[in-house]
Amino acid sequence: MDLKFIYAVSTLACTIIGVGLFSLPYITLKVGFPLILAYFLILGFLVILIHQLFGEVSLKTPDLKRLPGFVQYHLGERWKNFAFLISIISLSGAILAYLIVGGEFLNELFSHYFSSNTLMWTIFYFVLGAVLIFFGIRSISRVEFWGLILFLLILLIFFLKVKGVINPSNLFIKDYPSEKIDIFLPYGPILFSLWGASLIPEVEEILKEKKYILNKVIIISLLIPILVYLFFIYLILGISGPSTTEYALVGLKNFVGEDISKLLLFFGFLTTFTSFIALGLQLKKIFWYDLKLNKNLAFLLTVFPPILLFLLGVKQFLPLISFLGAIMIGLEGILILLMYKKISQSKIKITLSYLCFLVLFFGLVYEVFYFLNK
Repeated sequence: MDLKFIYAVSTLACTIIGVGLFSLPYITLKVGFPLILAYFLILGFLVILIHQLFGEVSLKTPDLKRLPGFVQYHLGERWKNFAFLISIISLSGAILAYLIVGGEFLNELFSHYFSSNTLMWTIFYFVLGAVLIFFGIRSISRVEFWGLILFLLILLIFFLKVKGVINPSNLFIKDYPSEKIDIFLPYGPILFSLWGASLIPEVEEILKEKKYILNKVIIISLLIPILVYLFFIYLILGISGPSTTEYALVGLKNFVGEDISKLLLFFGFLTTFTSFIALGLQLKKIFWYDLKLNKNLAFLLTVFPPILLFLLGVKQFLPLISFLGAIMIGLEGILILLMYKKISQSKIKITLSYLCFLVLFFGLVYEVFYFLNK
């Protein structure tokens, strides 16, 4: 199989499989597995389609641009600043989410050996990631490839170790009969967990002269996370049931023992950290390529706002990814659809893009009203 294809798939898939993964078992506990499955079928189709449409836009846009540069090129100058704002908030928010969860995982992983706290490990996680973002990685695709292989290997080992204690009936537990099920709860986190549009230009660059297989790369790169997410929900919820936490892996040692718990926490660190670096590099390139800022200033604007927000107390994981998924990613998706409408002559795809627009628009409106009335 062609190495460019493998590296392109691993780059996109491994970046998509990020921090959103760890919210899914807890959300499934709240709303039930059948509803989660329906969300993955509907949003999975929607996200694959929008990524493919953005792939077509990317192929018709000069290289070394990211979303704001794309918007300026296709929609004009007046939309550019809006696109910059969306991209910066989205990527900075995602980096903050990785800091929140990554620090929790490191603290849980090493709490037995060191007298420390989550804040210390979050700062350690931040410094380690910031160094790699500053120097850059010449071949992020190879890092993501081996990260994906190790990720899947750890998940397989985990399954083989715990398959005897998995109880599938836990997927359908209803321990909260007095609570009204919020059927819209999964929307933002699932959209967040599936989104990887910011990596499409990077994938196009990896493919070089084989850009014609971009659609195939997108489909496979999104099917991998969907399957992994459903399997992960089955594993975690099957083991911990109603005791499942918001971070999925934290507290799991009570069910699977210390050794397996540490393996999983390392898996959590690996998953979040590779995506943390990839998204950090993407945000740096927006400041550097599109805003034409000095490379060092681009680095500072990339890494310091998220850690400052964390230190100021923005540490609520689920509300954060719900906001990012439904509102910021929703707006990003709408911009992609508007760009596609400018370049396309396919009536079928334009019709499908209108349906995607309606889903994203109503999801955005619901999330705004939810936050205002909370």
